[in-house]
Amino acid sequence: MANITAKQVLWYIPNQIGYTRVFTAILSFFLMAKHPIWTTWIYGVSCLLDALDGTMARKYNQTSGFGAVLDMVTDRSTTSSLICYLCVVFPKYAPLFQLLISLDLSSHYMHMYATLSSGGASHKSIEKEQWLLYLYYSRRSVLFTVCAFNEIFYLALYLYSFPQLWHFSLPIFGSTHVGAIIGVICLPGYVFKQIANVIQMNRAAMLLATKDADNANLKRT
Repeated sequence: MANITAKQVLWYIPNQIGYTRVFTAILSFFLMAKHPIWTTWIYGVSCLLDALDGTMARKYNQTSGFGAVLDMVTDRSTTSSLICYLCVVFPKYAPLFQLLISLDLSSHYMHMYATLSSGGASHKSIEKEQWLLYLYYSRRSVLFTVCAFNEIFYLALYLYSFPQLWHFSLPIFGSTHVGAIIGVICLPGYVFKQIANVIQMNRAAMLLATKDADNANLKRT
């Protein structure tokens, strides 16, 4: 059997799906300012493909370190880019959005780096004592649902920036924008995601500090 080459790894089926995610995300960025409906659909496709690449990787035994990094970088880049647009249309809340971007990027980078530098095979391998993170990463249905709610919440805010879009008449509240309705529905999952980010950042800090302490103690012996 011939050896697998680096070029073959780059063109694994799940990695091709990852490239498609990158393309659709970039396309949505160019449409974002003037075409909310097209943007929502195309950005949504990019996010939905996130659930497909892992399935294909397992089905065809094509898991790879490159694919894992591509997946995470694409996740963080697409979300951050959408939040950047929200900073433009909702400038009053820009500091909050900046904090959310910082939390998302730093928690995931620290978590992956801490896990790999500590000898872990994957940032999704969580000890059961970290019950919330364990629930989040060990059950694909929970991971998919929470991530979907997180992305849809930001898309709801994006849609809300277009006041000409659909409004629905609700009891008590009266005429309500579709973005507001979707945002309220997704809010619990969104909050869960932010709490998970804080917890995984704390876990990463402890893993790194523990490793540093162990190394420092070895040097003293």
